Amino acid sequence: MSQLRHGPDAKNRSEREIRMNSLTKRAAVHAAALIVAGWAGSALAQSGPEYFNGKTVTYIVATEPGGGYDTNGRLVAEFMQKHLPGSTVVVQNMPGAGHIIGANYVYASEPDGLTIGTFNTGLIYSQLAGNEGIKFDLAKMSWIGKVASDPRVVVVSKQSGIESFEQLTSLKEPIKFASAGVGSASTIETTMLVDTLDLPIQVITGYNGNDDQLAMRRGEVQGIIGSRSTFQQFVDEGHGKFIAQIGGSQTDVPQLSSLISDEEGQKAIALVESQSNISRLTAGPAGIPDDVLKTLRDAYAAATSDPEFLKKAETLGLPVDPLVGDQVAQAVSKAMDQTPEMVEFLKQALKED
Repeated sequence: MSQLRHGPDAKNRSEREIRMNSLTKRAAVHAAALIVAGWAGSALAQSGPEYFNGKTVTYIVATEPGGGYDTNGRLVAEFMQKHLPGSTVVVQNMPGAGHIIGANYVYASEPDGLTIGTFNTGLIYSQLAGNEGIKFDLAKMSWIGKVASDPRVVVVSKQSGIESFEQLTSLKEPIKFASAGVGSASTIETTMLVDTLDLPIQVITGYNGNDDQLAMRRGEVQGIIGSRSTFQQFVDEGHGKFIAQIGGSQTDVPQLSSLISDEEGQKAIALVESQSNISRLTAGPAGIPDDVLKTLRDAYAAATSDPEFLKKAETLGLPVDPLVGDQVAQAVSKAMDQTPEMVEFLKQALKED
């Protein structure tokens, strides 16, 4: 039978084992600390512009290719990529339901700064009116910037033969005005103005991109209410005429408010004008981390002030009047801060027969 030994050798071995165990534990703790420090250092290195290095940013444009929103969106995306070194910004068109589908997609995306997009200000109307298709809250979105202020215009085609707003109002038979999908600024504003001003106009929805301009040239429709920048070239080329404007500082077209005395009509005009100051927006989903959002806003500010960007925008006939970050968030919040009376007025104006 073996016997346990309790002599000096056994004692020494026991002490060595204790020291080894202690060293092993300290080494393990030290290694863990190094790993954590490495993770923290890596995260820190990724917190600024370097976060986007090697990453792809998807820029959603909530319309079909062609038209003002697509042109603006692609220009913004091009120069944001320039000012986010190492990034790739890919434009993805996602039309439908008057920009609601694209905006819903942006809002539902991961708040990692890698999905942002542009959609029209008509969504402010839609949210105020309680559109059931809306799955977003504009007040909670991560606002990056807006590139322009863009007054609305009443445009008629050359073939319509209409030369003034007064001539339009005196028509005995209704004419057709194009608009985008239900929920778009074009459809909402046209519907409001037609109903409140009792205009002889039939609103035809479903025209996206530059389909409306082609339809006017074909004689399929006779007019539209939209952003001035979108239709400036159309008018300059002799295909149509501006007969009234809402907002803006230009004096070559009469302000619609000066042509209307009806109180309800003035309310509708004022509501439309409040949207014209926040045009061509860029936003991401709610909850983008502050440092990532700051990087996106800084890139947006650099992009929209880049001399090459400004030159291209001028060539394309796009207005540039940018705001960045919290200024845009505040402008959107202000536009959505309507009285209960105005919200009810909007709901009634948009109520389907």
